[in-house]
Parts: sequence; structure tokens; C-alpha cells
Amino acid sequence: MTGSGDSALGIYVSIPFCRSKCTYCNFASGVYPAADHERYVDRLIEDLSQASIWSRSMGSECPQRVDTVYLGGGTPSLLPPHLLLRLFASIRSQFDLNANAEITMECAPGQIADTTLEAMATAGVNRVSLGVQSFVDSEAHASGRLHSRAIVEADLRRLRAAGIANLNVDLIAGLAGQTFVSWEESLDALAASGVSHASVYMLEVDEDSRLGREMLKGGVRYRADLVPNDDSIARMYERAIERLESVGLRQYEISNFAQPGFESKHNMRYWRRRPYLGVGLDASSMALPATASRDGSDGQTRHPDVLRFTTTDDLKEYLAGPATPQMTRLSPALQFEEAWFLGLRMNEGVDLAALKLEFGPEMLEPAMQTVDHLVANGLLFSDGARVWLTSRGRLLSNDVFQEFLELEGATIA
Repeated sequence: MTGSGDSALGIYVSIPFCRSKCTYCNFASGVYPAADHERYVDRLIEDLSQASIWSRSMGSECPQRVDTVYLGGGTPSLLPPHLLLRLFASIRSQFDLNANAEITMECAPGQIADTTLEAMATAGVNRVSLGVQSFVDSEAHASGRLHSRAIVEADLRRLRAAGIANLNVDLIAGLAGQTFVSWEESLDALAASGVSHASVYMLEVDEDSRLGREMLKGGVRYRADLVPNDDSIARMYERAIERLESVGLRQYEISNFAQPGFESKHNMRYWRRRPYLGVGLDASSMALPATASRDGSDGQTRHPDVLRFTTTDDLKEYLAGPATPQMTRLSPALQFEEAWFLGLRMNEGVDLAALKLEFGPEMLEPAMQTVDHLVANGLLFSDGARVWLTSRGRLLSNDVFQEFLELEGATIA
């Protein structure tokens, strides 16, 4: 799993267990029996121990040096302390974990036992992401969250006291019943919390969540009829950018804000198309063939297919034992598409010289025609060296990305 000149690896560990399923959630997570926890960690450890062997069998290479670890879900803090410690011991035994590696764990407010917090600190967790979504108690409860603002604030104090000071808070713009007044209340609470990172998401409406399905059919369950309209959600998002900037949380990606130096290193790995290993339910990995090199010794760019692996999203199937993940080969043309829509997610935008070096001028030229068109429509900025989204472009980012998915010749044969 080498790529983009990066000899280090990021590890994502999917923990799908939740105490309750939020109405807006479209992830492969759920309320499963606690009896599944031990077997699930056994399977994770099995996959970690076999990662190098499995990678070679797929014709790729798994770097041993790891500089980011991310436990997501689900609610990883629901794992019993002894299982958390076993999991981290396995990561350290199978890989060379950098001494200063960023180690993130997602937690639900009010669901971090004292013994769990102690285990997190012992395991080396140095960054925590709290799924707050709203500091307004009525909004949080209506969406299936089990916490209050007071609980969130208490957990932030507990985490800092345990030595975990790199903290993220998630908010969602567009929750059922949310108003401009209540959104301002959440933003004020976030600003006052002093966290070094924040994520602000606009509510997604799709068939993979209960709330989304109810909205699509025009129903009223889960207060679907009280979800703000798209224009209101866009205005909430724009207000969040302004408010967070005022307290030093600068936007560096469509949904992410940080104090300087506190950007998520693990997520930056995704957006910059660097190698990662995903283990657990519905986890993805990205790799290059073991013998591949982006830059040939003859000075010519050699651009191999990237390998993408995805595990099953069925817990029973995953627990049953090792199975070959689904593999997809991304041709250079498809990688070029990803380079655009992942690069444009970041405020730094797309580096045109780097793109030309990696893919060649013959692929870049038609893309620049698309850039010119989007610049003329006020969706992109370009200074000749970089291309990045305008404020309006961020609100219409899916439409912008679609333009780069439809470039002539950017399809796989």
C-alpha cells in the first residue's frame, strides 16, 4: 500500500456499535448485542495480523510505518476497556507506530466511562472527536442523541483532565426543528468550548437513514416536516464559517475547521490520496501495486491503477470469518477525477503543477476548459497555479464535482 511518495500508512478501524441509532445516520452501524464486542475485536486483530500477507496476495504492499490511527463508527467508546487495550496492543505489535502518531477516537457524549477514559489514555489516544450535533438539548434528543449540553461540557473537562487536549466537536446544520436562533446557540457553545477542531455538516437526505427516507416520502415521523429547507441550511452553514473564524477555527476543508496546526492528519490522508488500511465493518483501504512507481527512473511518469478494497457491511458476515474484500481498480482516468473532487474539498485547492506532473498535460488540458467554465460561473477561483472553490462553489460542491466526473475520456475502458 504505497502511493504518492508516502511510505507511511494510516489505519482506520471501524467500530459499528451504538447505544441508539440516530435518525439521520446513514453509516453501517447499529445497536448490536454486547456479546458481539469480543468476537468483533478478535476479528479486527485477525485482520490486522494478516494485513501484510493479504496485501501481498493482492499484489500490493502494506507499509509498516503508521502515522495516523482513527477509530470511527459507531461509538468506539462503547468497547470495554480491556478490548480497547487489546486492540491497540495488536496495532503496535503488527506495525511500527510513530511516537508522535495522531491517534483519534470517536466518542459519544455521556458514553465515556471512567475506566474507558483511563484505557484511552493508556493506549495513547491523543485526539477525540465528540458527536455532539447540537448543543440544544431538544434538538439532540429528537435526533436520537442521548446527551445534554451539560454532559458535553463535562466530558470536555474530563478529556482535558486525562491529558487529551486535541478535541473535535461535530455539529449538523439542518436538524429537525432547528432554527437560526437555536443554530446560533450551538455555535456560541462551540465557540466557548475552546476546542481546537470542529466539523460542521449539512444534513444529508438519502434513503440510507430513517429521517432521509421519511423526508423523501413527505412523512412526519422523526419530525421530518420540521427539517429546515435547503436555503436555510445553506445560510446556517455560511454563518458557521463566519462564527468559527472569529474564534480562530479556520476552515480548511468543506466541513472542517481548525486552529493552525490542529487539522486532522488522518482525514488529510484521504483528501490527499495517500495510502490507508481499513479494518472492520464496511471499511475501505487504498493501495498501489507493490512494484509500481509514480515516477520512473527515466524521468517519465508511470501511473499504475490504484487498488481500492472494501469490506462487507453485514456484521454477521464479518464475524463469520475472513473474507476477500471487494477490490476495485481505479484507472489513471478515475484517479484524475478523484484528484479533482478530493482536492477541491480542501481550501488549499488543487495544485496544477503537481497534477500535470502526475497525470500529464494531455489529461489536464480538457480539465482546464471545465475550470474556465466554472470560474466564469463563480464556482471556482484560479490563479494559474491552484484552483479552489468559491464560497458559492462550496454550497454547490456536488454540482462542481460532477463536472469533473464527466470529462471527455475520463472513463475506465
